[in-house]
Amino acid sequence: MTAPRSTAALFGAELLGTALLLFFGLSIVIFNWGTGSITGNLIPSEPIRRAVTGFLFGTVGCLITLSPVGKISGAHINPAVSVAFWLRGKMKTQVMIGYVCSQMIGAVIGCLPLLFWGEQGESIHYGNTEPGPDGLLAAFGGEVLTTVTLITTIFLFVGSKSLRNYTPYTMPLLYGFMVWKEGPFSGCSTNPARSFGPAIISQVYTDYWLYIAAPLTGVLLVVGVFKLLRLHRYYYLESARISYHESPTPQVLKTA
Repeated sequence: MTAPRSTAALFGAELLGTALLLFFGLSIVIFNWGTGSITGNLIPSEPIRRAVTGFLFGTVGCLITLSPVGKISGAHINPAVSVAFWLRGKMKTQVMIGYVCSQMIGAVIGCLPLLFWGEQGESIHYGNTEPGPDGLLAAFGGEVLTTVTLITTIFLFVGSKSLRNYTPYTMPLLYGFMVWKEGPFSGCSTNPARSFGPAIISQVYTDYWLYIAAPLTGVLLVVGVFKLLRLHRYYYLESARISYHESPTPQVLKTA
């Protein structure tokens, strides 16, 4: 039996949105950091280059959220975001699973064209994330902290009627800051799908488990704190959407 048309459209939008995020976002990473990059000469300071890269990556996410694709599904484009909404009771289990599967498949599809970057892409494993020289503990803690920051920002903005339409615009500055500060420890993924795509095409799975376990730990911490402090009373989520912008909300994403 095929999924209902509205549900299939949601899954398709998440697949396409995640594919676009990985293709354009990681193309920026490869352009700025791969062997032979001209950006290294233009911006020799690595911290500044990390901030620019993060800002541009966040801009890609912002544009996808504002696009028709984002308006269809709500623009999660990150399994951690979907799990967070699910834990808040804003998604049915089967819909959340469909979102996550679509995001993971979309990540691989979006990364396949990165192979055309050739040696420049291969030199950094096509934007793959790996723990830095400070080790696993620092990488795990960094991923937890950045995911906590991401999910908290989403909950605060989406949970406020006066702020929710501005949620997408937080992403460039947020990722610019996080990649600048945390990038050396883990690569600042915050997104299991973002790390999955390049791992598949590069066949480099170094500590990939971390990029699932740490973001989910961050999600559990945020949801737990919101529940413990009853913050849902002040930041009420009407539905599992990052993209609102006067778009109709499909029934499967309405408040449970």
